[in-house]
Amino acid sequence: MMKFGNSLCTLNVGGRRFCFSAELMKRLPLSRLSRLHHCVSESELLELCDDYDHDRNEFFFDRHSEAFSFIMLYLQHGKLRFVPHMCELSFYNEMLYWGLESADLQLCCQRRLEDRMSDCFVHFFPEEELRDPREPSGRLLERMRRTFEEPTSSVAAQVLALVSVVFVLVSMVMLCASTLPDWNTAETSEQQRIIEAVCIGWFTAECILRFIVSRDKCEFVRRPLNIIDLLAITPYYISVTVTILTGENSQLQRAGVTLRVLRIMRIFWVIKLARHFLGLQTLGLTLRRCYREMVMLLVFICVAMAIFSALAQLLEAGNKDYTSIPAASWWVIISMTTVGYGDMYPVTVGGRVLGGVCVVSGIVLLALPITFIYHSFIQCYHELKVRSTRCTPSPSAD
Repeated sequence: MMKFGNSLCTLNVGGRRFCFSAELMKRLPLSRLSRLHHCVSESELLELCDDYDHDRNEFFFDRHSEAFSFIMLYLQHGKLRFVPHMCELSFYNEMLYWGLESADLQLCCQRRLEDRMSDCFVHFFPEEELRDPREPSGRLLERMRRTFEEPTSSVAAQVLALVSVVFVLVSMVMLCASTLPDWNTAETSEQQRIIEAVCIGWFTAECILRFIVSRDKCEFVRRPLNIIDLLAITPYYISVTVTILTGENSQLQRAGVTLRVLRIMRIFWVIKLARHFLGLQTLGLTLRRCYREMVMLLVFICVAMAIFSALAQLLEAGNKDYTSIPAASWWVIISMTTVGYGDMYPVTVGGRVLGGVCVVSGIVLLALPITFIYHSFIQCYHELKVRSTRCTPSPSAD
């Protein structure tokens, strides 16, 4: 590792100099600058910066100096906004270069960036994190990681993804068929156990191999899809352990409530398809980016439900279906969502007028945040589609 000492480090960004102590630069939440301290040679430094003067301990970056000044202000004051009279896309490109994301922007600037990207149909991708020089680098491990994590990276990855999808579909078919009365025979139960054991064996081996070849083991455990994999696999081993310890016909087995819950948790297997289907990935990314809009939608529904259920219980005092506000809340939610099961309905003139207002209000309240969610879904879909295209090897590459 290179020795920076306690002397000042100078960053020359677009001709403008910024001086920091070596320790401060190491703690800066900018991945490009903090990675400088992991470099073991000057050639590795030049992969992160454009030039380096060893005598003056000066790093040269051919980037926008004013944009970097705003980023420094963000590190000091905690608020990041766009540079005036600078294109939003250009500033975002600078952010990605230094290791920031759109979530670091103020909310108003995030909206501006999303609108700009949607209008221009432009997608940015953060530069791939360079492997730490201290980690053992093996081409075989990297190839295996790409095979398991990027289904479109090679023919082997596509075959592996296809086999995984087949196992998921088989396991889901067996789960559904096991609930049929005609399948509750000794012969079919034995066949079902064998097929289930084979599927679980495949999922377990796949999960273990993906953990072994992953770059960051802690990050692997924290990923939502990997947590879902564990939730889908663990119930099987718990069920087998309970069966071994208590026996096939024990009282616990006959009660079966806990084991039925564990078995139905296998429905999480279907979420494993998100690794191989762009639509499910788009849905997950949209929900993660639009959690504010989802909370807003939930607040709208709860407020309207409280108001309309209280008024409905007051106006329908003689109706046995509206004896309480919680009972009226069911009518409010199915009316606002325009489902209308017909199991309960108002009979008074005031109640029917209230029902019409409730339906119209539901349409308006649901439409407002859903518009933002829809635009985010379209943007996430095209972003993941472009990223998938980048990972797909071209025939000319061979």
